[in-house]
Amino acid sequence: MRLRAINCYLESIGKENLRLKFIRIQQKSFAEKVISEADYDYFKTRLKEEGELYWYFIIRFLAATGLRVNELIRLKVEDVKTGHLDIYSKGGKVRRIYIPKLLQEETLFWLGEKHQKSGFLFLNRYGSPITSRGISGQLKKYAVRYHIDPEVVYPHSFRHRFAKNFIERSNDIAFLADLMGHENIETTRVYLRKTGAEQKELVDRIIDW
Repeated sequence: MRLRAINCYLESIGKENLRLKFIRIQQKSFAEKVISEADYDYFKTRLKEEGELYWYFIIRFLAATGLRVNELIRLKVEDVKTGHLDIYSKGGKVRRIYIPKLLQEETLFWLGEKHQKSGFLFLNRYGSPITSRGISGQLKKYAVRYHIDPEVVYPHSFRHRFAKNFIERSNDIAFLADLMGHENIETTRVYLRKTGAEQKELVDRIIDW
């Protein structure tokens, strides 16, 4: 859009020879740096086994709802009780985030154990909502502890995992676009692609000639 405006201006002042060229960026045919379902399952299992329920629920919510990390830190106990969270965009649009029943029930039990009845779900040690940076840093530390590639352990990776799992279990890409908050459905189509590791596994499994 900006390049087009600049070119129009150059034409208007008679300097067409200075027009800027558009560069088409080739999209890769595979999705990158997405935590595998196996690593996600292992990650959440280890966290639960070690009693790290706070972090267990952080990755559960990211991977089971498609929340962005800046949305996750605004999540409240009241939203869990309701079973959904409404996100309002600058344009006045509403995106509804659904909390799956199993996750809702498990979270409510955890909150009951903590005697937390209201307020932000994920607080830091000072009693304030945890920051995105705080989440990112701690997830990397757990990745190292559990021998998971830190390159695929970051908040948005779990949102990618949500999308890939959803599209593998449902072919409703339009609904997924709504859940993800994508304005353009073409943005959502990237989740139809396999990761490089998934492509390699598929090739190894089916090609025997």
